[in-house]
Amino acid sequence: MARLFVTGGHGMVGSTLRSHPGIEAWEVLAPARAELDLCDAAALRDWLARHRPDAVVHAAGVVGGIQANMAEPVRFLAENARIGLNLLTACREIGIRMLLNLSSSCVYPRDLGRGLSEEQILTGALEPTNEGYALAKIMTMRLVDYACREDRSLQWHTLIPCNLYGPHDKFDPRQSHLVPAIIHKIHRARIEGHETVEIWGDGSARREFMYAGDLAEAILRALADPSALPPVMNVGPGVDHTINDYYNVVAEVIGWQGRFIHDLGKPVGMRRKLLSVTRQAEWGWAPRTGLREGIAATYAWYLEHQP
Repeated sequence: MARLFVTGGHGMVGSTLRSHPGIEAWEVLAPARAELDLCDAAALRDWLARHRPDAVVHAAGVVGGIQANMAEPVRFLAENARIGLNLLTACREIGIRMLLNLSSSCVYPRDLGRGLSEEQILTGALEPTNEGYALAKIMTMRLVDYACREDRSLQWHTLIPCNLYGPHDKFDPRQSHLVPAIIHKIHRARIEGHETVEIWGDGSARREFMYAGDLAEAILRALADPSALPPVMNVGPGVDHTINDYYNVVAEVIGWQGRFIHDLGKPVGMRRKLLSVTRQAEWGWAPRTGLREGIAATYAWYLEHQP
């Protein structure tokens, strides 16, 4: 059985991938940080030399929403850049031929809005609220590209997912992205009897979200035939919704019937960030989980696992 090394194997994407039925084709190696610190270059190289995985999915990283990115830009840039550099350097030295690097839609310039196509990366200024994280992701993506230029036999590719949500997500508002933060806020409002919930900005900014289980399916398909995958490819539904829409769907799923108030003085990030899925369509794949279905499954997991 081929060995698959999943970095970040205990985060949302890694945990979802490890629980997907299709993963049974692989012997999965997913050490926790206490066992393997990706910031320790020597330890990482030694681990790879001992275990010799046949393929790597790079899903590890320091992640968070607007609040976390604005509060700790040094950490988001330095740690993510160090992790990417250490991993790719070690994989190259050990001779790992197959690697999927998971990037982020924040690598796109801030003012493009919609139809974000892969060739537009590095053509404009980044969104300031998460620039550090984006720079680290761009660096790792370019290293994947450079390595393939120098060694044409490598099957190294980068997937750029849109925003994700699902079971195993972070729901603490200090660390979470939009959808899990909304789930947590509205759940607390329901059980504590609050009649209002605050939304940052006017709620008209648009975001594209995909259920993490759909990304796991795309990863497994890519691993099964990496030669069919473009070097860089967006992954997402190709449709977006307003922030108000996400609040309304979550409220409907949870059963909260209060009202929303908008704080127009709070930052909202980019007004719109919708990926082009042309390459994904040519690859012959699309996510299958609808928004309400995905939020309902995520909320069920939240109820079971959150205090």
